[in-house]
Amino acid sequence: MIYGTPTEKPRRRGALGRLSGVLVLVGVLVGVAAIPVGAVLTSGAHWTTKQQAQLPGQLLSQPAQQVTRIYASDGKTLITTFFDEDRHDVTLADIAPAMQNALVAAEDVRFYQHGGVDLKGAARALVTDAKSGDPAQGASTLTMQLVRNDLKEDPNLTPAERADATADTAARKLHEVEYAIELEQRLSKQQILQNYANIVYFGDGAYGVEAAARRIFGTTPANLDLAQAALIAGIIQNPDGDNPISGDKAKARVRQIYVLDAMLKAKMITQQQHDQAAAEKLTFDGQTQPNGCVDSADPSAGWGFFCDYLQRWWMQQPQFGATAQDRQQALDTGGYTVITSLSPDVQKEAAAQSRSVYSLTSKKTLPIAVVQPGTGKVLALAVNRHFAGGNSIEDTENPLVSGGPGAYGYPTGSTYKLFTMIAALQDGMPLDSTFDAPAQLVTRFPDNGPQNCGGQYCPRNATPSFMDGERTMWDAYGRSVNTYFVHLEEQVGVPAAIAVAQKLGVSFAAPSDHKQITSNAKNFGSFTLGVTDTTPLELASAYATVASGGTYCAPTPIQSITDANGNPVSVPAQCKQVLQPDVAHAAADAARCPVGQQSAENTCDGGTAEQAGQIFAGHPVAGKTGSSEDNSTESFVGFTPTMAAAGTAVDPANPTDHVGSAVEGKVVVAVAHTLRTAVGNTPYPDFQPPSAALAFGN
Repeated sequence: MIYGTPTEKPRRRGALGRLSGVLVLVGVLVGVAAIPVGAVLTSGAHWTTKQQAQLPGQLLSQPAQQVTRIYASDGKTLITTFFDEDRHDVTLADIAPAMQNALVAAEDVRFYQHGGVDLKGAARALVTDAKSGDPAQGASTLTMQLVRNDLKEDPNLTPAERADATADTAARKLHEVEYAIELEQRLSKQQILQNYANIVYFGDGAYGVEAAARRIFGTTPANLDLAQAALIAGIIQNPDGDNPISGDKAKARVRQIYVLDAMLKAKMITQQQHDQAAAEKLTFDGQTQPNGCVDSADPSAGWGFFCDYLQRWWMQQPQFGATAQDRQQALDTGGYTVITSLSPDVQKEAAAQSRSVYSLTSKKTLPIAVVQPGTGKVLALAVNRHFAGGNSIEDTENPLVSGGPGAYGYPTGSTYKLFTMIAALQDGMPLDSTFDAPAQLVTRFPDNGPQNCGGQYCPRNATPSFMDGERTMWDAYGRSVNTYFVHLEEQVGVPAAIAVAQKLGVSFAAPSDHKQITSNAKNFGSFTLGVTDTTPLELASAYATVASGGTYCAPTPIQSITDANGNPVSVPAQCKQVLQPDVAHAAADAARCPVGQQSAENTCDGGTAEQAGQIFAGHPVAGKTGSSEDNSTESFVGFTPTMAAAGTAVDPANPTDHVGSAVEGKVVVAVAHTLRTAVGNTPYPDFQPPSAALAFGN
């Protein structure tokens, strides 16, 4: 039925001469009646035992390309899909009976009577051929078409092998008959019909009945009525030409009536049903699938940035293939169902808060990331941009929130004081370790910069009246006292602070940063003031480690993955205890000070992010601000025992375009509101207090 047309019209021969033996009849069955019997026999002999054993197995498994669907954490909200071919397999129970019958009537009305090869149909085709002189038509059964489509669409075969599945040769057509007979012995009629419905092409990019129903009528196969089903089934003979979306609507209508007539003749429907379906006015309001991250849903909330992070995560997972090409092919053709960690509500809030600070057309951005402590699940990645290509300032495909090749993040200032504090706590120094912090501290670290003091590094406090004087870790962290923490860094050593940062997931991906921490770490005095680049996602994950009691979990966009057959794909969480719980509790206790809340021992005295505490209205929260040199960036990271969020105000294209100190409060408010939404209204536990030993020493 859907064989290719021979390149040369065969000469007319007598009907009796065409009926001289069974082999010639088999030749007719496969549309090669004009090929000599000797050629048929010779081609058949080339079909090896190995091929007989191997190919039916491929047909049974039906490894056709399928759409991978990406959902938000609710398992219902579609983020996007990935596909080379728009196909999603469904069970026969999910296909309306009218659609099932229409396929049979249109393509193989004797489907339930034959065993893969319809001898009666072939004989009728032979008679027609003998009378008209045209090649035999009508002999290809639905099962034979399934064989051809299975092999043609098998992504595990080479392009040449797939092309052989439709080659106009005696060998291919004989094999098709053999495979069809074998397939009928191995599968039920229902299984064959289901597989056929899922693989056949319906034009306009729709592979399988699910895609056809959706793309033509905007519905599911289960909800197709008789008129719709007949039209879809009629497309198969000429899918590009008869498709009503991209082809000829008039021809689609002719084919619809043909199918309805065939169904009536086969007594699948009554005359009344036939007439009602023929009179029904059809509306073509189909829906095309989004394909890839640029097409992802809700561009106003920037879901594309999360999608891009997911895709880059996927490309690093060996379970999806040995190479990057294999993994991309698995994503595009594997038919996976991916339930991500994205929370639509949190993502929407993060995007809105980012845009409350900077507009879409501002050169400056506020990327915000939200991470769940103890799991590493990423709930949101938002920024005041659309994820899109183009030259507009509001459009970008750069991974501004999560980082990636060539995008290493931004300096986040005093947020790095956490790493020095943890290094000191690990070294046995308690939170009440006292130091009389001067306005400027001349250190032992060498420095040849323009602001050095006799060749030594000598940082200053940003606001001496607020920061100078006798401080403990609690109020030094709350007031963000530079000279206290650089002094602390001298006590524990810069390599110890760097090691903490690495344990908490800071990658130091920028080549210059990596060189600094590997070649001259011990003299890197400015490290604790956050001069290296990190992303909001890394920063949120680092503070989430403290929130979880010292368990670092590599950030992940995944909640669950199942393959095309519904089998779960193992994606183990990458979590590891990297801090002693008491050390983490002590660090969290000090982090109550910056947000205007109190430590377990009421030792906080002043903070730089008290707006966050006000937004949480008494609910436990902790965090830290960070201003990089000359206020080129302003950051805030906040956390509760159940959630962490971080954001950095920055001009990602021009580091010399400083955001200025005035935006610090807006960043705090934006991140805090995002965190509050992520926490939700469910009660959550308070922070655990540190031991007396880590609070006050022995």
